[in-house]
Amino acid sequence: MQIKDLPYPDPGVPDARSGPRFLWWLFRNQLGGQLTSLAWGLLHFASVAALPFCVGVAVQAVVDRSGSRLALAGGLLALACVGNAVGDTFLHRTAITNWITAAARVQQLLARKAARLGSALTRRVAAGEVVAVSTGDVEKIGWFVEALSRFTAALVTIVLVCAGLLVYQPALGVVVAVGLPALALAVLPLLPRATRRADVQREKAGRATELASDTVAGLRVLRGIGGEDLFLDRYRRASQEVRHAAVRSARMWSLISAIQVLLPGLLLIAVVWHGVGLAREGRITVGELVTVYSSVMVLTYPLRHFEEIAMAYSFSRPSAKRAAGVLSLERATDTAGSRAAEIPSGDLYDPRTGLLAQAGLMTAVVCGDPDAAGRLAERLGGHPSQEGVPVLLGGVPLDDLPLDSARTAVLVQDKDPVLLSGTLRELLDVPASGAVAPHAALTAAQCDDVLAALAQGSLDTADPMDARITERGRSLSGGQRQRLALARSLVTDPEVLVLDEPTSAVDSHTEARIAQGVRELRAGRTTVVFTSSPLLLDRADRVAFLHEGEVVAVGTHSELVRTEPRYRAVVTRETDDEVTLSGPVALPDVLQELEEIEEKA
Repeated sequence: MQIKDLPYPDPGVPDARSGPRFLWWLFRNQLGGQLTSLAWGLLHFASVAALPFCVGVAVQAVVDRSGSRLALAGGLLALACVGNAVGDTFLHRTAITNWITAAARVQQLLARKAARLGSALTRRVAAGEVVAVSTGDVEKIGWFVEALSRFTAALVTIVLVCAGLLVYQPALGVVVAVGLPALALAVLPLLPRATRRADVQREKAGRATELASDTVAGLRVLRGIGGEDLFLDRYRRASQEVRHAAVRSARMWSLISAIQVLLPGLLLIAVVWHGVGLAREGRITVGELVTVYSSVMVLTYPLRHFEEIAMAYSFSRPSAKRAAGVLSLERATDTAGSRAAEIPSGDLYDPRTGLLAQAGLMTAVVCGDPDAAGRLAERLGGHPSQEGVPVLLGGVPLDDLPLDSARTAVLVQDKDPVLLSGTLRELLDVPASGAVAPHAALTAAQCDDVLAALAQGSLDTADPMDARITERGRSLSGGQRQRLALARSLVTDPEVLVLDEPTSAVDSHTEARIAQGVRELRAGRTTVVFTSSPLLLDRADRVAFLHEGEVVAVGTHSELVRTEPRYRAVVTRETDDEVTLSGPVALPDVLQELEEIEEKA
């Protein structure tokens, strides 16, 4: 896989049982790139390791006044330099390719998991955690995956050089063969402590990211209640904790780096001291001493990869653990699509609550608990957060359908829909039946003022459809964002459309027009609206009232207002005392007030 070929056609099924298993799975799935990187790494390190031998032969040729051997040494030196340059260039190229492709694979896996879980993801994992995994963690995971092949090449080179020195000059080769493993293993006692400090840093950084994400998401509300400074102070404290943890981690890694510099220097001194003694005794030549000395100096370069692989693993292990934790999440009910792909039609029925949405009608659902309404909306769309009896569409359990088919059949728009950045045309370019034109959807959602605002704010385009929408639509008001999201849902024209409080941020006049527009545009299609707005309830064909998780009353809005006190309390915002006093009797005053609101709208 090359960078130009990304994204992967299929990123595969990860082994998410643990962080190390996930890293090993990534390595195995990039075996071709790893072997390529290993081959170029061996060429690079072998060329570097050959330089001392070439220098030693040249020095000895000068001592012996041998022009032929000097020419041979020059040729070998030139060949080693070419091998070094070529190997280093392509090693860097393949290493970066392995890094980016590994990170891209993890990002694709995370995106696929997020799409599969839907809104259930943020119910089980904090949004900041998902952000931290999909940004900083994927880079650290890719770092370890690509560093592993370079470390292997460095390790093989060191073993071969030590073996070669033992054969070339046993007296000094023994010192090098014993000293180099000691250098590589000297930092092992410090690695557990360094790893723990790195884990603490990552944990604190993850919490700070979660806090920042939650604060930014709720910044408008925080400013409204005067809590902005409070949360900023909390983030400052969390940021300082991250800084202190990072300093403590850096101190340990700097100590390891210092040891990696000090010990090779001591080994070099030992080799020179012992080698000079052997040279005085005539047991080795000057060229051999220079060769061994230069080899020890050059081997400090591949030795650095021992420190790098330790750092890469220490930082990537907690990142891989976090990624595996997200990737191991599964939907509460997932039969992997035991039925063939189909788009069923008919009544939508929830056995748990007894809610029945008849085919082709607009059904409003009133629930006094907004959280319970949100959970029911998710269950109607086949995205239950808990196991239970599946929802039936035309008698077909949604859980038995392939996920794509279930989501095509039933579309759920939650109460806080997200608008991605881009043009309005791109926003409405979603999978759809083609029966509803974007203009018709925008008209039904009462988006005329939104189009005017977009056209006014985009001086470089005359068509509002080409106007750009900022990230999450922050340049628009809450009501404008809500209406654009509703238009996007209407464009898809699903078999069943579930809307959770679609007009909570608009005024009553606009709300009445939206209710009529949705009713007309969705004529003959099944629509379920979770709301407590009298304007929407009055336009619905049927209204179902849920109390304590069960449907306790079904009828029209006017019928339920007259006959069901608990329904009336939710819709008209009555207090418990008022409900007790009024009882299940007609309320002419309330009905008259509702009629006046509708007439004004």
